Amino acid sequence: MRIVLAPDSFKGTATAAEAARALADGWHSVRPGDQLLSLPMADGGEGTLDAVATAHPGATVHEVPGCTGPDGRPVPGRYLLLPDGSALVELATASGLPLLEGRPAPLAATTRGTGEAIAAALDAGATALTVALGGSASTDGGAGLLSALGLRVLGPSGAPLPDGGGALSAAWRIDTRRLRPGPPGGVRLLTDVTNPLHGPDGAAAVYGPQKGAGPAEIGLLEDGLRRYAGLLGGDPDQPGAGAAGGTAYGLATAWGARITPGAAAVADLLGLDAAIAGADLVVTGEGRFDATSLLGKAVGEVMARARRAAVPVRVVAGDSTDHRALTLLSLAGDSGDAQRRAAHWLELAGRHLAHSVGRAAR
Repeated sequence: MRIVLAPDSFKGTATAAEAARALADGWHSVRPGDQLLSLPMADGGEGTLDAVATAHPGATVHEVPGCTGPDGRPVPGRYLLLPDGSALVELATASGLPLLEGRPAPLAATTRGTGEAIAAALDAGATALTVALGGSASTDGGAGLLSALGLRVLGPSGAPLPDGGGALSAAWRIDTRRLRPGPPGGVRLLTDVTNPLHGPDGAAAVYGPQKGAGPAEIGLLEDGLRRYAGLLGGDPDQPGAGAAGGTAYGLATAWGARITPGAAAVADLLGLDAAIAGADLVVTGEGRFDATSLLGKAVGEVMARARRAAVPVRVVAGDSTDHRALTLLSLAGDSGDAQRRAAHWLELAGRHLAHSVGRAAR
């Protein structure tokens, strides 16, 4: 049999690659003669760069030391250069919330480090750019990122404002004269959200609390984003403009970047349709599988493509509201153990699925 293993990450317990590897180990322990193809998935957030790198043996990961982290401390950045000359940058690498180590900075956090990684990719000759948005620590409208590329957000005195969404309400003028041009092949932004930049469904109101913002800070961030959009222009109401604290808006406005559904774009980058064609079974999964999994997330994308190809699909999840999914919780009998030893239970899930296929064949 030919089996495609295309899980997303099990957040906090196993990366997508680790999940695929554990499922494969379990399956092969029961059915060693089957052909397994591992395609770890992502939806445009954390893990996207690794997933695409795994699927493209000719791609090269380039380190960018000393990028500006979300709180100003240096962090390692990186970008992926693909064989076609395009590059992929994952915002969470240099500007992700986990980099704050539990000390959120909702007003001061910046995306500058992601801009520095993008600049390095362009310096290396990248002809097109994909930016995976997700997991961001900031609500700065992408101002920090664009500042690393030459844009200047100026206050009333004419001096550049400090980084962070909390400073944007003092913006007086935006100078784009030194802004570096985007790559000739254009820029694509990957996201799984459709929020506008501001308003009750915008970046500050919806995602600010996840980044440590209280009501007063949300109000200040909202004012800043409105001020920023009034100066920069563009379409702050575009679906997805609020992704990554408004970084999608900033890049769409300043560089003409296209906002695209992340899971579908990653599936295309991985060649998922070709992998599924002719497969006997597709296995996907994530930490929690519920109704929202079908709304633009990686698992829902895998399931939809498998069904279009008339290939059966099974879901493995840490926990689920759908009884058809095989859960690590049901195998472990305890949620704490299911999380602590996710790789073990994923391997057992692989064995379980292989046994069920064998029984069906008989």
